[in-house]
Amino acid sequence: MIYFDNAATGGFKPGAVIEASLTAIRYLSANPGRSGHRLSVAGAKAVYDCRENLASLFSCPADKVIFTKNCTEALNYAIFGTARRGGHVITTCLEHNSVLRPLNYLKHKGEIELDIIEPCTDKKLESQIAEKIKDNTYLVACTAVSNVTGYELPLAQIGEVCAKNGLILLVDGAQGGGHIPLDMAKLNINLLALAGHKGLNGIMGSGALLIDQDTELAPLIHGGTGTNSFSLFQPEEYPERLEAGTLNLPAIMALSEGVCWVRKNLSSCGAHLLSATNRLIDGLKNIEGVKVYSSPNRSGIVAFLLKDKESQEVADALNRDYDVAVRGGMHCAPLTHKLLGTYSSGLVRASLAVQNSFREIDYFIKAVFEIAKS
Repeated sequence: MIYFDNAATGGFKPGAVIEASLTAIRYLSANPGRSGHRLSVAGAKAVYDCRENLASLFSCPADKVIFTKNCTEALNYAIFGTARRGGHVITTCLEHNSVLRPLNYLKHKGEIELDIIEPCTDKKLESQIAEKIKDNTYLVACTAVSNVTGYELPLAQIGEVCAKNGLILLVDGAQGGGHIPLDMAKLNINLLALAGHKGLNGIMGSGALLIDQDTELAPLIHGGTGTNSFSLFQPEEYPERLEAGTLNLPAIMALSEGVCWVRKNLSSCGAHLLSATNRLIDGLKNIEGVKVYSSPNRSGIVAFLLKDKESQEVADALNRDYDVAVRGGMHCAPLTHKLLGTYSSGLVRASLAVQNSFREIDYFIKAVFEIAKS
């Protein structure tokens, strides 16, 4: 099968990633850091190595790298951990439901006020955000890259607005992490949520919330940490403050190797995906009846629609008749589709990885051409 669904979960893993997860299962089946024997100690070291690798790639303190099972959980930690009763939050309509649902839950409960910005062509997004800031605004939450179209938000400019106004900037890095540079210090990002199983080349069951030096979060989950066990309250120190229970060591060890791979290849991979998406977009635009909603991007995402065909119908045909994996529908981003005018039909999303070849792209273009004619 030709796998063009990498924005959902990366389909290709470096060999070192696979070996790391297998090593954890075969040889380190002990709770990392909970006991004093050598297997537990080795597991704890592997966990700390991954913290350091993530901290180095994204520029944050290693002890404030918090492991989660996915990016959704990391975003929930960030949103609920910073929530202020009577406060005001700004987000955009480009967000995934992992941002929209927690924020709307808090709004529905009367905990926060919420403004959702629709980007417009005659005004910069950071200017729109600045105009919405009020005395009680405390958080701006936005994605790094739209999971529908691959559009990169102007994070540097948004970060400047947030820093100038003393606001917390939460970035959903599910699609951007591993594809574009996300230096938290340079971009004034306070909280960065990551999916380990996408651009960072890890396996499913891995995610992380990265926190800057000054931002504090209330715990979302309370429980055992292996430290200060006489206390009936969650530890104040990070990372134990936010990490309760047994960590997913196979996923963390795999993620550590994936991050190392990204550090060596980030620039070249971004250039390749920019070229690959450009080739795919050009090919699709030459097919009568196809409308493309993406521009060339470094995250490998190309969204399109065939005239008079539902997106899922096209995705099913690609799977059934051409052995190609893509995703149709809403991509858990309903407000993006309202903005694009595709709320009823959804979009077909082809999402590439650096391992996908131009030969596969050309085959895909031919397949879409044949579906469009049928």
